[in-house]
Parts: sequence; structure tokens; C-alpha cells
Amino acid sequence: MGREYSIAEARNHLSQVVRLAEHEGAVELTRRGKPVAVVVSRDEFLRLQTPAGEPFGFLDRFRDEHDVDHCGLEPDDMAGLRDPHPGRTVAL
Repeated sequence: MGREYSIAEARNHLSQVVRLAEHEGAVELTRRGKPVAVVVSRDEFLRLQTPAGEPFGFLDRFRDEHDVDHCGLEPDDMAGLRDPHPGRTVAL
């Protein structure tokens, strides 16, 4: 994350915090040294929002922005990428 401000600092320099969020990215706010909130630009906020009833809307947006059918990958290119082992045994 780009910048970090305590809540008191952010209150005293709000216009600077907002400007940073608009032009340089997220600004983290802390209370007693612990992260508690993040200030982001409106554009970033809208990009991150998921409309009700569209929990995978981000996937649709990704597919709209990237032509996955013509990316040059074939199904066989993915073979062997996933670990075939079932994982660890879990005691119930």
C-alpha cells in the first residue's frame, strides 16, 4: 500500500490524503499503529464494488477487458500445473 497516515494526521491533512488517493493509490489509515481503514479514489471504489446479485461480476469485467479465447493458450498448456496429490489427512 502506498501511504500511511494516523487518523489524527489524516484529519489534519484531509485534502492531501484525498489527493494522494486520487493520483497515487490507496492511503491506509491507522489507529495506535494498527491499520483500520483505507481511503481510495472514487474510480477505484466503483471498480471494486460488486453489485447485489453479481458475486462474480469481477469475472465478467475481466472477460470483457481480456479476450481469453485468443490469448494463445491451449488446454494442454495447463496440464501438470495443478498438484495431483489429494493433500493432507485431516482428523475429525
